[in-house]
Amino acid sequence: MEQRTLGRTGRDVSIIGLGTWQLGADWGEVSEDDARAVLQAALDTGVTVFDTADVYGDGRSEQTIAAFLRDVGRDDVLVATKMGRRLEQVPANYRMENFRAWTDRSRRNLGVERLDLVQLHCPPSATIDDDATYDALDTLVAEGVIAAYGVSVETCDQALAAIARPGVASIQIILNAFRRKPLDAVLPAAIQAGVGIIARVPLASGLLSGRYDAATTFPADDHRTYNRDGAAFDVGETFSGLGWDRGLAAAGAFTELVREHGPEGATPAQVALAWILQLDGVTTVIPGARNAEQARANAAAAEVPPLSAAFLDGVAALYDEQLREFVHPRW
Repeated sequence: MEQRTLGRTGRDVSIIGLGTWQLGADWGEVSEDDARAVLQAALDTGVTVFDTADVYGDGRSEQTIAAFLRDVGRDDVLVATKMGRRLEQVPANYRMENFRAWTDRSRRNLGVERLDLVQLHCPPSATIDDDATYDALDTLVAEGVIAAYGVSVETCDQALAAIARPGVASIQIILNAFRRKPLDAVLPAAIQAGVGIIARVPLASGLLSGRYDAATTFPADDHRTYNRDGAAFDVGETFSGLGWDRGLAAAGAFTELVREHGPEGATPAQVALAWILQLDGVTTVIPGARNAEQARANAAAAEVPPLSAAFLDGVAALYDEQLREFVHPRW
């Protein structure tokens, strides 16, 4: 699989990564065997970056990744974890004492002395703007606790503020055909600064897979059930902030565009991933997978040929006509 350098980490990673939020059970229960099968399938297809967080399953995702990599004897996979959501997301909690506690816990969970990449997990804007935040993170790098750090953000303004910081290696941001605002300024700024872009929620919580219809339901412990109105965390993380009905209608239109103008044989999910990968400035995209088949299908998006002008124009028109007013001003 094609590799790209992840910004200021200096590490080359696969253009398709694996998001492991689902291994922590926030997408419904996933068994240990299924979790390991997903990790193995991703590895077999050339994936070399796993994205996790200390709160995914209260550490279960990190621990599962660590046990798997130890058992298969692989140390070439970049594991990007996140910290900052074990306490209330208020600026006062983003201080060195907590940074040490969170990174120490992740090092134990992952079984390493030094973490490859630690990302602040959607912190408040005031934390992103605070010099003390980066002083603390630079100290952890100097001490050898972390190799590099980045910021996972909710908004484009937050991304631009973080990109301007010289120590920030990467930005993780929601980017998909239904969340196009990062194309305006974030991707150009990242290219100019040499900062990596990790695209998350690339399938809009599954909408862009083309597999859902009005009869689709999700388990009670799946965030697509309990966070539709933003009750648990930023609503933009669920269905890209569109809501179920609007998102489902847009997904139907996207699937029709794939049928009419997409590459022959490619699924809507693969085309949605390819749309992101073919943007200048994107380093890697991190779809999740509930099973090995999904992991292999996601990886195949790396082989999708360049998308046609007719398809790209159709996606832009879909966004402008149906979605822009609902998402562009918010994030």
